[in-house]
Amino acid sequence: MKLLINHRNLKRVIGLTEKVVSRNTSLPILNNILLRTENGRLKISATNLELGINALVGVKIEEVGEVAVPARILSDFVNAIKDEKVSLATKSNILHINTEHYKTKILGFDPKDFPIIPKIESEPVASIPAGTLKNGLSKVLDSMAVSETRPELAGVFVQIHENRVVLVSTDIFRLTEMTLNVKTGNETSFILPRNTVAELVRLCGEVDGDIQIKYVENQVAFLAEDLELVSRVVDGTYPPYKNVIPEKFISKALAKKDELENAIHLAGLFSSQISDIKISCLDDKLNISAQNSDKGEIQTEVPVVLKNEPFELSLNYRYMLDGLKNMPDNEVVLEFTGPGSPFVIRPSSDKSLVYLIMPLRN
Repeated sequence: MKLLINHRNLKRVIGLTEKVVSRNTSLPILNNILLRTENGRLKISATNLELGINALVGVKIEEVGEVAVPARILSDFVNAIKDEKVSLATKSNILHINTEHYKTKILGFDPKDFPIIPKIESEPVASIPAGTLKNGLSKVLDSMAVSETRPELAGVFVQIHENRVVLVSTDIFRLTEMTLNVKTGNETSFILPRNTVAELVRLCGEVDGDIQIKYVENQVAFLAEDLELVSRVVDGTYPPYKNVIPEKFISKALAKKDELENAIHLAGLFSSQISDIKISCLDDKLNISAQNSDKGEIQTEVPVVLKNEPFELSLNYRYMLDGLKNMPDNEVVLEFTGPGSPFVIRPSSDKSLVYLIMPLRN
């Protein structure tokens, strides 16, 4: 392989791919990224066996070829140099990097040992603007389970319906449902692993235009013009979450988002080890209080517009803040659905987002 590439472009594609590189001691090849010429461009690939990324960049090719090189060494070197033009050449699995001020050799590995990243040839099941997908996945990130005890909850449930994609996450204590109105193909559903969701959010920020989704039984691919992410899906059945979302409410309160966030944050300073705060809604005020034997106590009020009867409950203030930060409107709707039933937060004018919190026992 012998080629010439712009330094800024090389730095960008390495940055896109290196984050998924595994720090694996039993399989050293996973610590590498693969550089390969393909159809007149340079293709850089990385995988940790759960997900893989391919990024393409324009180059001037003199000789085709490929090599696998340690991702950390290559990334650190490319990030440190400033020269505009970079020459890459390979010989006997050694990558030669030459610029105006540097001549470098990086010892590589046989590219034949690099794991194959699957190619999904099926028709797209959805096409989503990158910004829309990033926004939707960002809304459901916090509600995913951290523990792998139930793998199906440690990810995002993706449902593709006619002209909409629904994203769901829950850790049992709270639940988020986000609906995206986009172009879709065949109806299907799958569960994206936590790490794939986080990586996809990052990559969407680097992409202009639409991202196509292709899905087969055990794998899913997200494709942009010069970028492809392929991931396994979680093997399992997502719980019937719709049964948890209340269809009716007993009481509803309309509040200013910023005022509510500030009051809950302050109350959280005085919460106990279980992060509990007490919320009481009477007439036109939402009373928020907390007490801690080691810190003290607090009581604060937020003006609201209450519909129906007063209500009272205890909640985890961290879950409340997580939900409120994702609300796109300046005003939020709080729905009390009964003692021991989920407390619902919605944007005042946007029906695409629903956030539920299970109350704490008094």
